[in-house]
Amino acid sequence: MNDGRNERLYGKMHAEQEQYKTWLIGQPPQEILSHAYEYSVREDILMAMEYTEFTPAQVGALLGSPAPLADVYRLWEKRESGHMEEIISTVEGCADALIRGSSG
Repeated sequence: MNDGRNERLYGKMHAEQEQYKTWLIGQPPQEILSHAYEYSVREDILMAMEYTEFTPAQVGALLGSPAPLADVYRLWEKRESGHMEEIISTVEGCADALIRGSSG
């Protein structure tokens, strides 16, 4: 990120993730497991922030949020995705490869 505002936004979101991580680590194991997906997606959001240039208006809007990472995650949660279809396809592909490998 070359723009200072983009870097500031990334820093704000990174600090938010670190605060979330600190909270999460202090939870009982079952609570940690129930938040594992959220933590992982938030990490992916941070990675996307690191490698993407956003418009000044987008950066300004996110900087204006008290918790931009949580805001992005909440929107992500509501989206439909083909994630499960991709998982099923991968399982089928693995099984088919194993079948081909064992049929000699």
